[in-house]
Amino acid sequence: MQAALDRTDLRILAALQTNGRASNAELAAEVNLSPSACLRRVQKLEADGVIAGYGARLEPRSIGLGLQAFVRVQLSRHEAEAIETFTERVAAWEEVVACHALTGDMDYLLQVYVADLDGFSRFLLDRLLNASGVADVNTSFVLRTVKASTALPLGNVRT
Repeated sequence: MQAALDRTDLRILAALQTNGRASNAELAAEVNLSPSACLRRVQKLEADGVIAGYGARLEPRSIGLGLQAFVRVQLSRHEAEAIETFTERVAAWEEVVACHALTGDMDYLLQVYVADLDGFSRFLLDRLLNASGVADVNTSFVLRTVKASTALPLGNVRT
């Protein structure tokens, strides 16, 4: 169920998407609320599941993850058991940072980070292609990232 958000909620969310480490006092000042009113609103947004969590964004190359790939996967079977087996395996693979079920000619899109091409080869051969039920795989390697944001487009939210 979609939470009812007003303009103040959206300002709080925008500020937190920009700086999730802002103190409550800093956040309150930015959105023109008292600290206690701001804290209550943030707590409600958390309780309602609008704010799903907080975390640090890491620079992949600085920690040795220099190769990013998007892997499109087609399953050979689409029964519930085959889908569940595949999704359970994907959830356990740390190289996969995102997995999306798709419409169209491929069933899933995986976002994968590894150190290098050798690491991707090990992931592909030892994990993905060994996953029962995988019929086809198509990979695109990221050459350069033009835009990457975790911020949602709040300007498109109806109040």
